[in-house]
Amino acid sequence: MNKDVAVGIDIGTHQIKVVIAESSSLSQSMPTILGAGYAESKGLRHGYIINQHDAIRSVRKAIRQAERSAKMKIKRVFVSIGGIGLSSITSEGIIMVSRADNEITELDLEKAVDEAQRAISQPISVNKKMIHTIPISYKVDGKEILGHNPVGMKGVKLQAKVLFVMCLEHHLSELIQVIEEAGVEITDVMAAPLAASLVSLSKAEKIAGVVLTNIGSETVSVVVYEDDIPISLEVFPVGSNDITNDIALGLQVSLDEAESIKRAPKQRQFDTVKEKKKLEDIIGGRMSDIFDLINSHLKKINKSGMLPAGIVITGGGSSITTIEDIAKAYLKLPSKVSKLVCDNEIAECISGDSVSIKEGSWAVAYGLCVFGLHADGEGIVTSGINKTFLKPLLRSIMNFFKQLLP
Repeated sequence: MNKDVAVGIDIGTHQIKVVIAESSSLSQSMPTILGAGYAESKGLRHGYIINQHDAIRSVRKAIRQAERSAKMKIKRVFVSIGGIGLSSITSEGIIMVSRADNEITELDLEKAVDEAQRAISQPISVNKKMIHTIPISYKVDGKEILGHNPVGMKGVKLQAKVLFVMCLEHHLSELIQVIEEAGVEITDVMAAPLAASLVSLSKAEKIAGVVLTNIGSETVSVVVYEDDIPISLEVFPVGSNDITNDIALGLQVSLDEAESIKRAPKQRQFDTVKEKKKLEDIIGGRMSDIFDLINSHLKKINKSGMLPAGIVITGGGSSITTIEDIAKAYLKLPSKVSKLVCDNEIAECISGDSVSIKEGSWAVAYGLCVFGLHADGEGIVTSGINKTFLKPLLRSIMNFFKQLLP
């Protein structure tokens, strides 16, 4: 594979999606899509792998479709990790500046970040693996630094506020094993909500303050941005499948019919006005539960009603009609459904289905390609029979994100 080509694999509970993209010849353009593939996710539940054999077969199928679409062989991939075991915590570390002349160095920044990680209590971090370390802000002698980089400044005390994104260690280990058993090598792993944000949010939205909500089949993830930096990430064990189940029970229809009704309720022929109102109540009731969870999280981080760019909704569940109005009503924030920042889309058919990369459900896989084409090659996992994990990557995603479009 060409070094200017990256492959992203989104391991979702409903579908596994693969996108192959290459760097655009234009410096101000997003990567060009070369191919894509997908397969029904088997062997997964709430983002967890419960049957490795079935999961491996699903990954292989999606990879083969993408290879046929792009007419190239996939060898190395960037993989997302999600599920209810994914979470984040903010911690602070304080150190005394090491140099005699009190000039702050990169080493001081690393020490402050390490101190922030040590400050996390054992019950929170047990069985967890840190996959991203994101400095949010620094203070020198109690004063916050504009620009987020105090290197070269002088002071006695350095304080770092850091966001740590973590996942269950055994879940990461199983994910790595499944991908490698499918016949490809893992270059790096990225939290699914962060990958989606690379192609679902504009720079202006991330600077102003925004919450990106990915509504999947069995989970809902949120990542909150402010000042162009992710400041919080959370995953909830509820998803669009719950709406399908509610419709099936409420209207006494099959799951397949309930799924069709959920996606296109206006096409449903109702016998009575009462039946139509019942459907609206079913969808609205479950969506209100989802947005109540999101609002509770925003209150927890003191951002409820305080994000000027509002809520941006992506993922398969974003196709539910009226979802923007429901989100606006419950969160008291501007609301919109995301369209991917993508310069092209797959026009040909894959397994008989017309695939549009601009659909929100492809955000994670395409975002991984963007990440891969801008990464520095320093991974957080290693391949091989004996699975080992390297020291969590200490790249500042804050600076990395600022290089990306739009």
